[in-house]
Amino acid sequence: MSVDLSTSYLGLKLKSPIVASACPTNASLPMLHRLEEAGCGAAVLPSLFEEQIEHEERAFGSLHEFASDSFAEAGSYFPELDTYNTGPDDYLRMVELASRQVGMPIIGSLNGVTAGGWTRYAKMIQDAGAKALELNMYYLPTNPDVDGAQVEANYLELVNEVASSITIPLAVKIGPFFSAPANFAKKLVEAGASGLVLFNRFMQPDIDLNTMKVDPQLILSTSAEMRLPLRWIAILHGRVKASLAATSGIHSADDVLKLLLAGADVTMLAAAILKNGPQFVGTLLSQLEELLTEHGYSAVSQLKGSMSHRHCPNPAEFERSNYMKALTSYSGELT
Repeated sequence: MSVDLSTSYLGLKLKSPIVASACPTNASLPMLHRLEEAGCGAAVLPSLFEEQIEHEERAFGSLHEFASDSFAEAGSYFPELDTYNTGPDDYLRMVELASRQVGMPIIGSLNGVTAGGWTRYAKMIQDAGAKALELNMYYLPTNPDVDGAQVEANYLELVNEVASSITIPLAVKIGPFFSAPANFAKKLVEAGASGLVLFNRFMQPDIDLNTMKVDPQLILSTSAEMRLPLRWIAILHGRVKASLAATSGIHSADDVLKLLLAGADVTMLAAAILKNGPQFVGTLLSQLEELLTEHGYSAVSQLKGSMSHRHCPNPAEFERSNYMKALTSYSGELT
């Protein structure tokens, strides 16, 4: 039986529900071609950071003022950004090249947390050819004088500002740490988000006892982390008028199927591709086809959301009773 793996995300028709999540390796055209050949439905480019844009513009302005009486060769004074991509101009060129040379939809990414002049780059990314934009709101509210209401207000202001500047769909990638995630998700959609990406995986720093310094090493996700977005996607499916993307902890075809059943439109992979290479996408899709056939499905559209909070036989399993059941069912040996 032929299985239709196509899905819709942000109004885009994708050939599969696997999307390459924002990652530095996606800045390579050969990598994007390999991901497309392996079966990815779309790819999110690495993020352009608010700090990069502001750093470059401050440096540009101050150096122009400083060297206003110098020769044209003064351009050689300009510093290079010591970040993982080389700045806004190169980023926009990358969006343009990828959008022209790669067949699958290319989604741009902006990483920022404050409203301001840098948000005009959303329109530039659109004009460079991106089919959609992901706003990656990676922010830890560490100021004890800023309450949760103000944090949410800042998010909503930024989403509204970015959404108002573009005509392509806007997806908003957020973390899970909000007091009322379902209500906040609804407000994000009202502010202009066409989709929600759940959840941002905040890096957890360690302390190196040899150097007595903070160690920001990256530890890749595991499948266990998939359960957090699974729960909230299941709760939000059918309750917010937005596409839902799952990210964090997706490493197997089982993970992909579970998230689709919960209500995800797409599943976004980074760690699994970094560990196994882009060809692993093809392996996952083959295994997903087998799983769908085994369960009697001929298309992703048939199963999407069938195990969401609204449609599963016992919705309370996604809530507090799930906690009680887990505690009472644990059978590990006490030592």
